[in-house]
Amino acid sequence: MTKKFLDRVYKLSTPEETRQLYDDWSGSYDAETSGQGYATPARLAEALARHAVDKSAAVFDFGCGTGLSGVALHAEGFSTIDGADLSADMLKGATDKNVYRNLWQVEADDPIATGYDIIAAAGVISVGAAPIEFFDLLLGALNAGGLFALSFNDHALAEPQFEGKLRARVTDGSARLLFQEYGTHLPGIGLKSNVYVLEKT
Repeated sequence: MTKKFLDRVYKLSTPEETRQLYDDWSGSYDAETSGQGYATPARLAEALARHAVDKSAAVFDFGCGTGLSGVALHAEGFSTIDGADLSADMLKGATDKNVYRNLWQVEADDPIATGYDIIAAAGVISVGAAPIEFFDLLLGALNAGGLFALSFNDHALAEPQFEGKLRARVTDGSARLLFQEYGTHLPGIGLKSNVYVLEKT
């Protein structure tokens, strides 16, 4: 399968472009990414499972897309998963996975849902996707003592502001870094990613 959408996704610059691409991609997203060995959702879910005390606690899967991250979280024993995404068409795929309690569409400037002890953002904050400002928004929405699991792929790691923001929040005491691992992301196109788990202090 040609990398029809993967060739374009890292060049997006506006929420409108992002929504349109993911709406168009929704029907083939799972096949295209799995065909390239998409590994980050499973890596992130496994890392989160190592540090979560209560897997029955509700997880907010931010930028859930077609639900690949929800499937990975469910496979690791998380039983209550809510998801939100910019693309209504991607959310149809997530609905079909039957692992989510609640799913809803969001706009780029909507407030982040609060009241969660766990927030996951697998492959979401990156070049061509959610900007780094969402790091603070998600961390701020998390309950005190909660866990924030996220990933930065090679495109994000090449831009200093991405990991710089994470390091700044660890340094200023807003969060404690529990886990970091660099590994496989999309091996079919030679991309890797860092997976992190932080505890909000």
